[in-house]
Amino acid sequence: MREVLDWLMTGPAWVRYRCLIDLQDTSEETQAAQTTKKEILSDPQILKLIADLDEWETTPLKRHNDAVHPLHKLVFLADIGLKAHDDGLSTILSVIKNHQSKDGPFQVISNYPTVFGGSGRDEWLWCACDAPSTVYALQKMGMENDLHVLSAIDFLANLGRDNGWPCKADSQLGNFKGPGKQSDPCPYANLIMLKLLAACPEKKKYQPKIQAGLETALSLWEYSHEQRPYLFKMGTDFRKLKVPFIWYDLLHLAETLSYYPQVYNDARFIEILSILESKQDESGRFTSESIWTKWKGWEFCQKQEPSRWVTLCALRILKRTGRWSPSSIPAG
Repeated sequence: MREVLDWLMTGPAWVRYRCLIDLQDTSEETQAAQTTKKEILSDPQILKLIADLDEWETTPLKRHNDAVHPLHKLVFLADIGLKAHDDGLSTILSVIKNHQSKDGPFQVISNYPTVFGGSGRDEWLWCACDAPSTVYALQKMGMENDLHVLSAIDFLANLGRDNGWPCKADSQLGNFKGPGKQSDPCPYANLIMLKLLAACPEKKKYQPKIQAGLETALSLWEYSHEQRPYLFKMGTDFRKLKVPFIWYDLLHLAETLSYYPQVYNDARFIEILSILESKQDESGRFTSESIWTKWKGWEFCQKQEPSRWVTLCALRILKRTGRWSPSSIPAG
């Protein structure tokens, strides 16, 4: 549908950039893409996010859905297409790499309560609910063949079990355990590990782990009314469209699963996609149904009118899975 593309191309540079590449199959090397990329790097909101990464060593992660923690800002910058060589990023990426644990994953400054096995103090640690996102961002930013990144991926991938990825954490934490059974998978860790491995250059060697993770993700959806491991629910709030991709929700799940063609014909994934399709308006646009309030000022942080970023994310999923093209007629 040309009209929705035209509308997207009147948005911020970071929306236009992804629209060119993801929806219109424009090469990053074209003049149009490079010009738009330069606009991104002069956008005040983007520059503020890059500057905020300087807090990496001073802002402790106390809960993994802290929407404005530097980790989630880093992931968003990676998602819009920024690379390690872009202005302002090389220094902070070096800082991140300097905090690699002896296990392999990169650590973030964290503060875990004593009730969960933490010390209650700020310390450098990794957890299965943050380490995959850190590595994912480095990988997306062009460091996918870096030996430190590959070693982190290998360690994390091999934590996978027959029922997906569990709740795991830095060996420094000893008996750390999240709020669930040790035998259960962690739905969020499983999700972000699948997202990480989707773009891994060596993902073929992790296929058994990936397949187990995919089945776990889809089974959690299928039995969402009965199974809520680690307190992760998939009810009404889960189904609301929400960006950026920070936590465990329908759009994040659909985005991740859409990288795996082997699930395209699975009835459970088809149901997820059908729910997503049902949320577009007559013009093919999508509106945020829930927001991260601390992202106030961003075009997706409102529920009154369609969001270009939400629309792009949704259409990209549908395009990737063969359910949308620029000539499509909206399902609504």
